[in-house]
Amino acid sequence: MGLKGSCLCGGIQYEVMGPLGQAMYCHCQKCRKSNGTAFALNAAIQASDFTLKAGSELLKSHASSEDARRYFCSNCGSPIYSQRSSMPDVLRLRVGTLDDDADLEKVAHIFVGSKANWDEIHDDLPQFAERPV
Repeated sequence: MGLKGSCLCGGIQYEVMGPLGQAMYCHCQKCRKSNGTAFALNAAIQASDFTLKAGSELLKSHASSEDARRYFCSNCGSPIYSQRSSMPDVLRLRVGTLDDDADLEKVAHIFVGSKANWDEIHDDLPQFAERPV
């Protein structure tokens, strides 16, 4: 049985049938703006493990860079995942949209070099100025 998730209005519903990859707190400006908060907590998943159960007509995307698209609910604005054209088999799931409890391996804070000046990190996870290689 997979993990279920949805957007704020419930119009988009999805299921993830495979494991969640390592989760990272991303503090880049694009994640801050698309989530309306200090960071996004994202976990990599295989695109083939993601199934949209409802709301395909509501799922819209925005090209946030030449390589990345961010997918969101056009009704309530909830961010669902992002996908890079250079890595089409991987989605970066916004774990805040999960409805089920999930065991997450949180491994790092990334793009802390561009985090908001009012944001404070209060854990001992490794911090990287940009995306680690």
